[in-house]
Amino acid sequence: MNERHRAWCVGNDIDTDALAPGAYMKFGIDEIARHCLQRVRPDFAPNVRPGDVLVAGPGFGIGSSREQAAAALVQLGVRAVIAPSFSGLYFRNAFNVGLLLLTCADAQRIAEGERLALAPREGYIECADGNRLVCESVPGFLLDMVEAGGLLNLLKLRHPKSNGASSC
Repeated sequence: MNERHRAWCVGNDIDTDALAPGAYMKFGIDEIARHCLQRVRPDFAPNVRPGDVLVAGPGFGIGSSREQAAAALVQLGVRAVIAPSFSGLYFRNAFNVGLLLLTCADAQRIAEGERLALAPREGYIECADGNRLVCESVPGFLLDMVEAGGLLNLLKLRHPKSNGASSC
C-alpha cells in the first residue's frame, strides 16, 4: 500500500457519453480513450498517467451500458475510480474489464492532485496527510478480476486450454 496515486477530480453524474463519446464509438478503444472526458475535463486524456485515479461525485457511469466507458479508462492506465455511488451497469462493466471501483461516501473530500494510497481489500483510502477515508471493501473475487486485467483474462488464467484432449 505504499504506492501513491495522483487524483483527478470530476463532478457528479459523469455519464458514459462523457467517458466514451458516441461520436467515436465507431473507432477502436485507443481512439475512444483519447476523447475520454473531453467535454468535462479536456486536459484529462492527454495528461493522465498510468496509476492515476479518477475521483467523482455520486452517479458515476450513468447512461448507456457501453463497456467502452470503462475500457477507455483502462486504456489510459487509470488505476481506480473513487466515487460515492456508481451506476449498476457501469459497476459490472468496470470490473469485467479490470477497472477498480472504490465506493467512498467522502470521495469529494479528496483534492485535485492529491496523492492517495488505496487499500481496497481493507476498505479505506489513505490521503497524503495520513487521514483515512472509509470505502466499501472490495470482495476478493472482484479484486482477482482487476489484478488479472478483467474477467476474460481471469477465466483464461483459471481454465487454461486443455492439452488437446477432448471431453464429452
